[in-house]
Amino acid sequence: MDQSQLANDLSDKIEYDFNREFLVKPLEPVMVKKEFNKQVAESEKPTKDENGIEAIDYKDVETEVKEVESDFKRGVVLKVPHEYKQQLEGDKYIPMDIKVGDVIVYKYGKWFDLLKDTQLVPVYDIVAVSR
Repeated sequence: MDQSQLANDLSDKIEYDFNREFLVKPLEPVMVKKEFNKQVAESEKPTKDENGIEAIDYKDVETEVKEVESDFKRGVVLKVPHEYKQQLEGDKYIPMDIKVGDVIVYKYGKWFDLLKDTQLVPVYDIVAVSR
């Protein structure tokens, strides 16, 4: 069973309708490689300068590449908000057609603890739809 079909089946069983936010099931975090700069000290011990102040001198900067979680999250849409459905049915311009079962990329979501492992995501936090 593909993800879209599963999301549609689940959507029908969810007893809630949402006014302004999408109900999303977050997927596994996306890992990305990022560069981090770290200062390299000349010596581990602080040295005194001409004013008598002890400090550690840093000579170089070392770049380290680490694999970390992306700033963005991916999730499957389980419910589309009521307001969004009305705009789709009307003559208003909608920049993105998002349906139940679509995988979206978003920045922020707040946990919806009435349904396990789900988040509410406002439309303005949705960055992309994966097709």
